[in-house]
Amino acid sequence: MTYAKKSLGQNFLMHAHIAKRIADTAKIASGATVLEIGPGTGMLTRPLLQRAGKVIAIEADKELFEKLQIDFANEIASGRLELIHGDIRTFDISTFPKCYTLVANIPYYLTGEIFRMFLESENQPSAMTLLVQKEVAERIARDKKESILSLSVKAYGTPKYEFTVPRGAFKPAPKVDSAVLTIRDISRMNFYSQESEQQFFKLIHAGFAHKRKFVRSNLEDAGLPCGNIPEKARAEDVPLSDWLTLSKV
Repeated sequence: MTYAKKSLGQNFLMHAHIAKRIADTAKIASGATVLEIGPGTGMLTRPLLQRAGKVIAIEADKELFEKLQIDFANEIASGRLELIHGDIRTFDISTFPKCYTLVANIPYYLTGEIFRMFLESENQPSAMTLLVQKEVAERIARDKKESILSLSVKAYGTPKYEFTVPRGAFKPAPKVDSAVLTIRDISRMNFYSQESEQQFFKLIHAGFAHKRKFVRSNLEDAGLPCGNIPEKARAEDVPLSDWLTLSKV
């Protein structure tokens, strides 16, 4: 029997129909390469293999890795599955094939790091389909108020809240529900240079530095441009387009 390790933030997806729905939602192109982080018991790996040309699966848990080697021996032998033992945070993303798709049930504690790693990478995925904490998915794709996280994601792609996955679909069951979030059309089209990209992040971090202050005050304190932002606007009320305009100043 496979037991989840709390230290790795493991919550295994137990329902094959949900795994299939996630794979369908990813809209994987025929022959595409899919990167899966933390395949765990292989519940999501199976429907991904049915749709992709190749799946690269990275598993940090040695026991699970060894079990997956046995369970997917045929797929590994045929080259359709490349199974790697290791921590995704130590990998050089530039080594992955171009135009790969990221699909994963990721540990909650790694969510922000995964977003940063892949969206800010020189070798961005073409799309991401992630099973994340419901609150995080809502904050990024549904909330009318912006945050550093939502703006950081929207600067690179188009996020969409796809569907809710109840906590009972996992073992062990987490304390909160999850949701499938997609980010499509990932690119750097919003930035005309590396400098404007760096300036964008400098601006939003400064703008959200003190929530009780108006955003112009925060930006002025940091010696950054304010552009046409209204005098009494809060950072959460400033749309992505205004931050991008400021990043080009």
